[in-house]
Amino acid sequence: MPNTKPGRKGPQADDSVKGVIQFRAGGSAFVIVDGKRDEPSIQISPDDTGVALPGDTVVVRIYRGVAGKRPGERVGRVVEIVERNRTTIVGDLRREGRNFFVAPDDPRFVYEVAVPDPARSAVKPTPHPGDKVVVKLGEWRRREQPLVGEITERLGRTHEPRAELLGIFIKHGLEPNFPADVEREALAIPDRVGAKEIEGRVDYRPLPVFTIDPDDAKDFDDALSIEDLGGGDVRVGIHIADVSSYVKHGSAIDREARTRGNSTYLVGTVIPMLPEKLSNGLCSLVEAQDRLCKAVFLTFDADARIKETGFANTVIRSRKRLTYKQAYALLFENSLEKIRAMPVPPKHQTGSTGRALRELSDRELSDLQVWIRALWRIASMLRKDRMAHGSLDLDMPETKIFVDPQGYADRLERIEQDESHQLIEEFMLAANEAVARLTRTQKLPSLYRVHDQPDSEKLNDYRQFVATFGIKVGDLTRREEVVKLLTILKTHPQGYTLRTQFLRSLKKACYRPTPDGHYGLHKKDYTHFTSPIRRYADLVVHQVVQSYLARGAVRHDVRGIQQLAEHLSLTEINSSEAERESVKIKLLEFFERELAKKKRTAFPAIITDVRRHGFFIELVESMTFGFVSSDTLGDDYYQLNAEGNALVGRRKHHSYELNGRLDVVVDKVDRFKRIIDFRPA
Repeated sequence: MPNTKPGRKGPQADDSVKGVIQFRAGGSAFVIVDGKRDEPSIQISPDDTGVALPGDTVVVRIYRGVAGKRPGERVGRVVEIVERNRTTIVGDLRREGRNFFVAPDDPRFVYEVAVPDPARSAVKPTPHPGDKVVVKLGEWRRREQPLVGEITERLGRTHEPRAELLGIFIKHGLEPNFPADVEREALAIPDRVGAKEIEGRVDYRPLPVFTIDPDDAKDFDDALSIEDLGGGDVRVGIHIADVSSYVKHGSAIDREARTRGNSTYLVGTVIPMLPEKLSNGLCSLVEAQDRLCKAVFLTFDADARIKETGFANTVIRSRKRLTYKQAYALLFENSLEKIRAMPVPPKHQTGSTGRALRELSDRELSDLQVWIRALWRIASMLRKDRMAHGSLDLDMPETKIFVDPQGYADRLERIEQDESHQLIEEFMLAANEAVARLTRTQKLPSLYRVHDQPDSEKLNDYRQFVATFGIKVGDLTRREEVVKLLTILKTHPQGYTLRTQFLRSLKKACYRPTPDGHYGLHKKDYTHFTSPIRRYADLVVHQVVQSYLARGAVRHDVRGIQQLAEHLSLTEINSSEAERESVKIKLLEFFERELAKKKRTAFPAIITDVRRHGFFIELVESMTFGFVSSDTLGDDYYQLNAEGNALVGRRKHHSYELNGRLDVVVDKVDRFKRIIDFRPA
């Protein structure tokens, strides 16, 4: 019988391995072997999972002579629990007769948890069926016995925004509040940049410097400056908030930022890495305020080739806080009056973010437009050159969810990576590359952003998969074939879905103390330097750059950097999972609210897969996935055609074909299974 005692060593037989188990919604699971994340996982049937729970470290005995569905894949069964991954779960309290149980929020946590009558618990207010609660799990040693637990906290009514948000906090270990010692340190930080802090810095306050960020941004990490040096040469400054000037190595703020690893951006809220006084205050490069920065200076010739690279501590005063939409208008709109009419985000109309575009004089607006267009001329050439040398265009449109004052999902907006985004991206990439090259050549212990070469078998599997969609490409281990593939997917009806699946076939980028290169960008030198307000890795790299500039500031030891890299890679994964869950919950909430409308919104959709009982769709604007049951196609009796790519009506011969387009309305939403069903509009 499996042993659940943490730390006990598993059997040492050749046919047994240790790893982490993850479940699928249907109850089957897979185990990723310790230290071999890039190898095929071990497949576990529902009957062979024993008393394992999601994320547990387990010992698996391999079935000899049994192969999985994919090449090299093995099949096994769980024989021992080495360590439990979790002691609590969050879920919906339910009742059947006299029995109470909690259905976990995570559809991959396939077991319900039996709990005592909540009326007899010490939790106040008393939980009732339909509440979202936290449950402390009891020991589970025998599969034939129920999994039991005890309610420790009531979060609110299930599906209320606050309760859902608290559930994400608990599940992912996110803490919105800072410890008292961190708050005390933050309180002691001045509100403004003092004259003494400016001493010894390169003064860029008289020169044109500005920021470009999303409409709802509150923390501004980066700003750009531009200088015409004559003879066709232009110097661009990438000025990054000098967080390291305020967050001292080993301080309470530094220790907490390290623990958090990064800010986590959930729909409607953020769990910041740094206290608000720094993240939204003294370190944020707001308009018309003196701010300390670390800068990378790149001098370009007339053909946008880098002639010279420099680094410095600077002080800036941003001339303008621009949104991406405003920057786009400055790039492509010639009428100053139309540019002035660009909307200002409501949260940023007043205060330290400065004047709206409509308040600028013709001269100020014209100057701003000249600077933006000059920067784009260089950035566009950088981008063209980068792509020509094999960098992969992996930019994906995203769906931004806006919430109402009560926290409910209220509006969806598709965000495209247009030229205004690309302008910023190119200079940030160039700065990150320049800093990585500096730390490598100067042999400074530092963090690097690494993206390893993909597994050839996974690429081959993907190539065979896209061939079923009529996409013919060669060996995807050759970069030119990957570029060809991505070009095709840009205009393919299911391009978003297929690009997403391509990204999943690649290895995850991570942090390392060694400059092992970046596959996606096709760069030898790459690091993260440009977002120290929201990523601790960038703050560490700032400290490394300061050690170069000051000849003797904080230097990190190699062993410490290795441990830090592993920790930050894990906190990044945790935040990404929390952010994805937040988006999923809010999308379900948005479409559930559609059901209450008298006239439901018609959404354009593309058919992505056809089955006997219906077809799967992807909404064009929000890129949301759903299912249309053949039961909702009431005008005829539909059958799957011989090719398996269309449902065809028996009488009228109308068909719903793969890649076909139609308008749909919401039909059903299952918040617990996280499924959305649609029907033709």
